[in-house]
Amino acid sequence: MERGVFRLRLPLPWPGVPHCNAWAVQAGDGVVLFDTGMHQRDSMAHLERAMAMCGLRVEDVSAVVCTHAHLDHCGQAAEIMARAGCQLWMHPEQASLRRMMADPQSVLERQLEIARQSGVPEAALQRYAAERGTRDFEVFPVPEPDHALLDGVTIETDLGTWTAYETPGHAPSHVCLYQPEHRLLVSGDHLLGRISLYFDYGYSPDPVGEYLRSLDVVAGLDARLCLSGHGRTFTDVAAHIDASRQLVHERLAAVERAIAAGPASAFEIVPLVYGEAVSPSNAHWLLSKTLCYLEHLEVRGVAQRLKGEPERWEPFGSAKP
Repeated sequence: MERGVFRLRLPLPWPGVPHCNAWAVQAGDGVVLFDTGMHQRDSMAHLERAMAMCGLRVEDVSAVVCTHAHLDHCGQAAEIMARAGCQLWMHPEQASLRRMMADPQSVLERQLEIARQSGVPEAALQRYAAERGTRDFEVFPVPEPDHALLDGVTIETDLGTWTAYETPGHAPSHVCLYQPEHRLLVSGDHLLGRISLYFDYGYSPDPVGEYLRSLDVVAGLDARLCLSGHGRTFTDVAAHIDASRQLVHERLAAVERAIAAGPASAFEIVPLVYGEAVSPSNAHWLLSKTLCYLEHLEVRGVAQRLKGEPERWEPFGSAKP
């Protein structure tokens, strides 16, 4: 088997994000698999086909290493482990994933309540809930990790040693892995070729602040080639870090302008920041990001929330005595 890194391009069911990447790296007689793709109908067949194109088999996997606990990155871990007899490395901060697997309906109800508190009209929520109820929703169990993927943990391959760096923000469980001799970075969803941001809402006090600090961590690694969770590889890693940081600050500035005009709900703020209204196709993504920006401004003492139905936001210190 030739030494190297193999990109496995795997389909996803989302119109705006049609594919994800898993990365196979030779390690002795097998391969280390960084990320797994999503578990859905025919997903294992897609993985088998992608591996066969590289001269690999699922049974060759000697370790599964997941960059974070989102289902498009760890959803096939259990089936791969059962077939290959390998173990799983993943960060232990997985509250959102475990809640999803234990009770998908409660996760939907939580999303609806957050949307309701954010000002989404009740009629739209009922339509969304009814539409979601007609879907087949299957979550294939993801095992508890055999090894905690924390700062400094190393993974051995024929290309050398990969070191884990905790990079929360996109998700509390997010980790990047760096191979210094070849200056290779497995970035998961922390850095993508097309600058795109998303933050898990409700599982840590300040995801945006965590993400900005994580950008600083990756900036100190001097990576030459980025192997990201979606899209193609890219070499201008420093430029992508700068562009990601700039986009965060642009969004924060837009949120500040939105609340400066008067108290507003997250639902009302979304079109002022993104130029599009909340819809069934974008509601989860845009509301989650907007709420995380608002929380970051709150942590910085720039914004404050006004309790009520819905919850509204305004500049800090605006409330009349």
